Amino acid sequence: MLNMKKRKLGNSGLEVSALGFGCMGLSFAKASAKDEAIKLLRSSFAEGITFFDTAQAYGDNEELLGEALASLRKEVVIATKFGFKEGKTMLGMDSRPENIRTVAEASLKRLKTDYIDLFYQHRVDPNVPIEDVAGTVKDLIQEGKVKHFGLCEASAETIRKAHAVQPITAVQSEYSMFYREPEKEIIPTLEELGIGFVPFSPLGKGFLTGTINVDTEFDKTDGRNMSPRFSKENREANQALVDLIVSIAKDNNATPAQIALTWLLAQRPFIVPIPGTTKLHRLVENIGGASLSLTDDALIRIKVALATIKISGDRYPAQIQAKIGK
Repeated sequence: MLNMKKRKLGNSGLEVSALGFGCMGLSFAKASAKDEAIKLLRSSFAEGITFFDTAQAYGDNEELLGEALASLRKEVVIATKFGFKEGKTMLGMDSRPENIRTVAEASLKRLKTDYIDLFYQHRVDPNVPIEDVAGTVKDLIQEGKVKHFGLCEASAETIRKAHAVQPITAVQSEYSMFYREPEKEIIPTLEELGIGFVPFSPLGKGFLTGTINVDTEFDKTDGRNMSPRFSKENREANQALVDLIVSIAKDNNATPAQIALTWLLAQRPFIVPIPGTTKLHRLVENIGGASLSLTDDALIRIKVALATIKISGDRYPAQIQAKIGK
C-alpha cells in the first residue's frame, strides 16, 4: 500500500485517507461491469485509499462494496446513507426513525459487515425533526451497529441542532473551486464544532479537469444536461476558472484535477474530498493530488482570482435547488 497521508474527521478521532473514494458512479448512471468495479475498489485500497462512500440510493453499490472489501473490512472506513423512500431519490425523503433502523439493517447485510463506520442522513427530511434523526442514530451507535453520525447538504442551523443530540463526525456537501457556497456558513460552523467536511464533486462534476469546454456534447443520458451550470452559455462564462487551473497545473507539472484536489485539501486540515471514477488511471491521477502541495504564492494567486471569477448557473434545476440545505 502506498503511504497516503491520513486525516482526522474533526474531533471525532475517525482517521481516514486524505482522499476518499466516491463510489456512486460505479453503479449509478452508467454502471461499470461488476468485476471491473470490484477490481477498481481493491486497487484503490492498494493505492492507499481507506475511506469509501456509498448509499442505499446508489443501486447495487453497497453490494459491490461489500464484496470488494469483505476481506479488508478492519482496514477500511465505510460510509453509507439513509433518508430516501425505498432508497429511491425520486420518491422523496423518509427519515422516520423506523425507516432509519430498517435501512441500517439492510445496509449491514449488503455491506457484509456488522457495523457501519459513518451513517449519513442523505438529505434533510422536512417532515422529521432533526433531533429525532440524531436520536435514532445515537441509539444505533449505542447498539454498536453504527460508529459515527453524519449529515449531507444540511444548513448550519440543522447541523447545530443535530450535533447537540448526537455529536456529528462529518458533513458531506458539494465543495470545489466551482462551488464555494460552504465557505460562507458551513465550514466556519464545522470548524467551531470540531466536525469533519467531506466534499463530493470535488472536481466540479468534471468541469475542473480541463476536459470540458463550450463545444463539449454530453451523452443524452448524462445528468449534467439537467444542470443549469452546464448549459453552453454558462460553460462559456465559467471558462475563466478552468483557464486559471490549467495555467497553475502547467506551473506545477500537475494535471488540472490534481490542482483542484490539492486546493481543497489546503483549505482546512479536516477536509477529505471523495472524487469518484471508473478508471484506474484517473484514480492514480487523483491520488497524486493528495501528495502535491501548492506554494503560498500559488494559493494566493488562486484566492485572488476566485474573488473576481463569478460562477454562472445553479447546480440543479430550480425546483430541486429550492429544497437543498434546509
